[in-house]
Amino acid sequence: TRYLPGGKLKEISICTCGPKVNILQINTGKILHSIEQDDQEDITSFSLSPDDEMLVTASRALLLKQWDWKQEKCTRLWRAIHNVPVASMTFDCTSTLLATGGCDGSIKLWDVVKQYCTHNLRRSSGVVHLVEFHPDISRLQLFSSSVDCGIRIWDLRTSKCICVLESHYSAATALAFSPDGQTLISSGRDKICSVWDLEKKAVKRTVPVYEAVEGVVLLPGTSDFSQMGVKGEGLHFVTAGSKGKHSQRAVCSLGCCLMLQLSKQEDDLDPRSLMHLLPMPQSNRLATVTAEHNLLIYQMPALTVQQQFVGYNDDILDVKFLGKDDTHIVVATNSSQLKVFELATNSCQILYGHTDTVLSIDVFRKGSMFASCAKDNSLRLWKMDLKSGHVHCVAQGSRHSNAVGSVACSRLKKAFLVSGSQDCTIKVWDLPNPLPDVGCEPVLMTDVNSMTIFPNDKLLASGSQDRSAKLWSLADMSLLGVFRGHSRGVWCVQFSPVDQVLAKASADGSIKIWIIQDFSCLKVTIVSCSQNGINSFLWCTNNNFHSSKKTFLFIGYGCCVFFPRCLYMLYSFSALVCLYFSLSFSSCKDVTEVELAEEQAKQEDQVLKQQELSDLLHEKKYVKALGVAISLNQPHTALRVIREIRQQEDGIQELEKTLLKLRQDQKESLLRYCVVWNTNSRSCLDAQAVLQVLLTHLSPEEILQYQATRTHLEALIPYTERHMQRIGRLLQASMFLDYMWQKMRITGGIDSYVTRSAAVACLHIAT
Repeated sequence: TRYLPGGKLKEISICTCGPKVNILQINTGKILHSIEQDDQEDITSFSLSPDDEMLVTASRALLLKQWDWKQEKCTRLWRAIHNVPVASMTFDCTSTLLATGGCDGSIKLWDVVKQYCTHNLRRSSGVVHLVEFHPDISRLQLFSSSVDCGIRIWDLRTSKCICVLESHYSAATALAFSPDGQTLISSGRDKICSVWDLEKKAVKRTVPVYEAVEGVVLLPGTSDFSQMGVKGEGLHFVTAGSKGKHSQRAVCSLGCCLMLQLSKQEDDLDPRSLMHLLPMPQSNRLATVTAEHNLLIYQMPALTVQQQFVGYNDDILDVKFLGKDDTHIVVATNSSQLKVFELATNSCQILYGHTDTVLSIDVFRKGSMFASCAKDNSLRLWKMDLKSGHVHCVAQGSRHSNAVGSVACSRLKKAFLVSGSQDCTIKVWDLPNPLPDVGCEPVLMTDVNSMTIFPNDKLLASGSQDRSAKLWSLADMSLLGVFRGHSRGVWCVQFSPVDQVLAKASADGSIKIWIIQDFSCLKVTIVSCSQNGINSFLWCTNNNFHSSKKTFLFIGYGCCVFFPRCLYMLYSFSALVCLYFSLSFSSCKDVTEVELAEEQAKQEDQVLKQQELSDLLHEKKYVKALGVAISLNQPHTALRVIREIRQQEDGIQELEKTLLKLRQDQKESLLRYCVVWNTNSRSCLDAQAVLQVLLTHLSPEEILQYQATRTHLEALIPYTERHMQRIGRLLQASMFLDYMWQKMRITGGIDSYVTRSAAVACLHIAT
């Protein structure tokens, strides 16, 4: 990229893009025109003459072309003489000499006025990736750098290398000369900058930069750079490198870093790594190019980003308008960055935050805030300053367990977000209030675990992980009030169908009932549940409501319990708690106090059976234990009993003895359970063990008497075949490993090392 001084065209950037050169007007962001190679060969290097008249390009076809770039026409074409493509080129200050450095280690000098090759310099090793003329043309010196890490000084009068400056341990990437031509500053990927005395041909100082440096620019001594930390006179320079930072350093001091800008990343592969640094002296600005082909314009001395131009977008996954009058668009591409384009100037702001591909964007109605979601299982909330157009992240949420593929914003007010993920869940997120200011760290959003609507469709209640519940007006989505009081997240909220109260179930083990008129807590119910798979109940009859109706609550751990049709239920699956209220007794047709007592007795009977099952397993009374598990109609509990039996020393005989003592209906239930167990590789061996006993000791006539036997057997066959194939592959792999182990010889020394390595390799192959 080259910068052109002011004039009719103002500031221009010339950039290569494959086989063409784009002429970009910086203030508008528009491509004025493009110069394209006729042979469609990629351009490997180009240079613009200091008088801004000539543009010379080199392509993979080993041709040099001279262009009148303003008129978009080629004025001259000649062969580069290099045997391989040209890697670098530059003009001297008089715009008459052109130097080209090739990948073959040679350097050619061309008189572009008289149109002939003046010098052929051959002593470099490897690719010559950097050539620069000394600014004092009377010296007739050319500086070059190649992969041998040295900087060669060529005397053009004698066509000889007069000196090799050796200080770097990697190839020099950039050179900068002092105004008097007596000092040279070189940078390299070895994370240092060297300051050279060109009279003595010796290094004066080595400045550590702590990053691979790709560009160096001397600051003009006539300007005030005190805002950058420059104090006193002397030479100061700016570097750009792999961390995506600008570092301003003083030549005359010990080289301490005075300013760091842009990025906090330490990774050398960060996409914000700067690959080029170019001065724009007319407007006191700097131009940089990132590893993702983005052009960034910085205003000195503050080093603030004024404009960004994106050079590569990849696939466009989503795009939305942004701003009060749709002045911007926000784009999600096949990367972790979001790009916000100003439509008037094409300037782009790149938003960093996500760590994987952004999949979806949605904008709030007024257009100053938007949300994004990505494959990193997170979503982020962004806010744009309407005056400056700057966008920053204000909140983030990361409670999904898989990629978040979709996000939607509330339409009436900025109240909530909804996200959909590949973990098969949809989450509702409360927006933080108030939002953090610019420069502050983004706050964490809490997802809404539950929502419920009042019977008249006028109110909405939401329960969140932030331990609170909120009451909203559905007419305009305005917040009416907040219910607080729990010490852990609220997992469920539910309105009563007969009273103006709201119930909240929390992970702190309590249920609180609130009056929605004054947001006061009416009743607190403490709930305890065991973690051994046994249900724990709590029936609560509350007569404190102004109506004569009663409310029943039930707590179950790890199961679902059904109540009479006129009752709602409360049950839990792991951390999930669902809460329901009962309907009034006046609407019940079949339920009486006696029936409710019978239902409660039934549940208590199940608890006693669970306790009995645990005691029977402890006493190794497997026949009775298996009978209890089957009577509870719990396949998982029956599987637990089967596994207990098989883990005994004589497990096969014990299992056979236990199963044969079961009644016919119990054997029929076991056959039905085996169909379920056989679908899972973790429980298929238990299913096959039971099937072996049943099919071995029962005649076909007996088995056919069971209900739905044919359906069960048809369901068992495909999964059994699949398990056999898997076990067959495992057996083959184990036999191969055994064969290789038998052929190995452990003889010590080198042979021992080889055989151990072979053993490890075989083990990897087998597994």
